[in-house]
Amino acid sequence: MKIGMVYDLRSEYLAEGYTEEQAAEFDADVTIDAIEAAIAAAGHRPERIGHGRRLAARLVAGDRWDMVFNIAEGERGRGREAQVPCLLEMYDIPYTFSDPLVCAVTLDKAVAKRVAMSAGVRSPRFATVERIEDLAAVDLAYPLFAKP
Repeated sequence: MKIGMVYDLRSEYLAEGYTEEQAAEFDADVTIDAIEAAIAAAGHRPERIGHGRRLAARLVAGDRWDMVFNIAEGERGRGREAQVPCLLEMYDIPYTFSDPLVCAVTLDKAVAKRVAMSAGVRSPRFATVERIEDLAAVDLAYPLFAKP
């Protein structure tokens, strides 16, 4: 099988001028090298695609793969991790890992908790703080976990 690889490579973003903090979630070259080697060792033909914008350009140009190994984080927006799966579904190309809805919901922890709780999953109370003024309304006991 020809397996495309979609990822966000930290070194490429740093070369484009992103800061270390902006590129922190992206993958190291050694990670992509190892994944490529593992796909090849399993008898498949890996093909590096790169980030979501490159995937979009290649799809428009007519490129196709039997499957895509997707570990792209995306660059911006609440649905950034859903962008690659959306594109691949649009072109009917199978891919690894979660679908667009799961990617979008789980990127927002408060939304994910609300969805899980609405299905009866027990979860500790939580609060979402978007502005400093929101802190006054938070009524949670210590110890607690804060996720920026």
